[in-house]
Amino acid sequence: MAKQKKINPFRIFLTVWQLGRQRPLVLLLLVLASGVWYGYEVYIARPGMVYMGMPKAENWKESDTWTRIFRNDGFMVGYSDLRGNPLWVSYKITSIQDDTHYQRPQRFSADWRNLTHITHDDYRHSGYDRGHMAPNYAISRLYGKPAQLDTFLMTNITPQKSNLNQKLWQRLEEVEIDHFTQQFETIWVFTGPIFDPDIERLTSSYWVEIPDAFYKIYFALPDEKMLAFIVPQQVRGKEPLDKFLVSVDEVEKRTGFDFFHELEDTREEQLESSIKPDPWRLNEVAQLPARY
Repeated sequence: MAKQKKINPFRIFLTVWQLGRQRPLVLLLLVLASGVWYGYEVYIARPGMVYMGMPKAENWKESDTWTRIFRNDGFMVGYSDLRGNPLWVSYKITSIQDDTHYQRPQRFSADWRNLTHITHDDYRHSGYDRGHMAPNYAISRLYGKPAQLDTFLMTNITPQKSNLNQKLWQRLEEVEIDHFTQQFETIWVFTGPIFDPDIERLTSSYWVEIPDAFYKIYFALPDEKMLAFIVPQQVRGKEPLDKFLVSVDEVEKRTGFDFFHELEDTREEQLESSIKPDPWRLNEVAQLPARY
C-alpha cells in the first residue's frame, strides 16, 4: 500500500494567498462558495444527523471538550485533535432489512481532516485495540459499503483494551442492532470516551490520549425511552451488561457535554435522570456471550 502524503495546512494557506494576489475574483468566488457550503453544513446537513441538537459543551472554555464536526456516511463525529479521539459520535439505527455482508478492510485509514494525521500504525504495539465508536457491523448493514469504510477512518477510533473491544463492547453493539431495534422503531445513539483528570497517552503515539471509560446513550422513538451505559476500560468481558447502567445525567457529568438539549426542559430532566431498562428488555440479553 502506498504511503499517504500528509496534508500541509501552511502550504494550502500559501497557495490560497498567492491565488488571491493573482486572481482576486477567483478567490472571491471561492470565499462565497465556502460560505454556502458552511451554511448547508451547519443549518441543513448536520442537524439531520443528530436528534434534539448536537452535544453542547457545558463549559466552552474547557479546551478538553473542543471538537470539530466531521460528517460521514451514516454517522457524525465530534472530534478532538487535542486528545486524538472522537469525543462523541452520533448515528441512527433501525431494524436491518438488507443483511448484506461487506468484507472488512485490512487496515484503518488516516482521515485527511485530522490535523495530527493519526494512522493505523500509531496504535501498533501500544497494548490497545483500535476501537470503533460508530460500529462497523450496524453501519455497514444500514448504510452500505461507503459508510462501512468511513467507520474505519482513524477519527472514528479510540484506544480500547482487548477484553473491552472484542468482548463486552462487541456484545453491546450486537444487542443494540439485533435486540433493541426489535423493541423500538428508531433509535438515536451517542457514544464516545470518558477521560479522568490524569492524562495518559499511547506509548506509540503522543497524539492519542487513552480513555478511562466509554459511554453509550440510546434514545428510542417515537416512544421517548432513554438508556445509558458507562463501561470502564478494564473489564473481563463477561460481566452482565446491566451492571453498567447509568443515567444520562451521569454521562453528562463525566463527559462535560449536554445531550438532547433541545428537548423541553422538564421532559429532558425526567428522561435523563432516570434508569429504566425494562422497556428495552435488557434482562433478556444482559448475559449474551461475546462473538469472539
